[in-house]
Amino acid sequence: MTDHESTTATTTEATNPAAAQPKKRTFVEEIEVTGSALVERFKELVQEGNTRRVVIKTQEGFELMTVPLTFGVVAGGLVAWASPILAALGALAGIVSRVKLEVLREEGDDPPSA
Repeated sequence: MTDHESTTATTTEATNPAAAQPKKRTFVEEIEVTGSALVERFKELVQEGNTRRVVIKTQEGFELMTVPLTFGVVAGGLVAWASPILAALGALAGIVSRVKLEVLREEGDDPPSA
């Protein structure tokens, strides 16, 4: 089954207002997956290494779970960190038929081409 993907670009302020940094562009990618494909797709997003946050929503837009990802978490300790999250995703996959994944990437991270 093919995932439905769309990418939207928005602009946000730098996280530290005291820092003299320009505004960063944020890319939000929305992916629809079946409940059974949820865990595998999440693993793929984590392994990509350029994902900053994943929000899991129902088809109606109700937020079920938000998982913040940072380079440090992705680069080290992935197995220990991800085990409880993968268990929760597995349980979630058993009770929902389809979900939307909202994937947040910052400027410099290449969003996948649709």
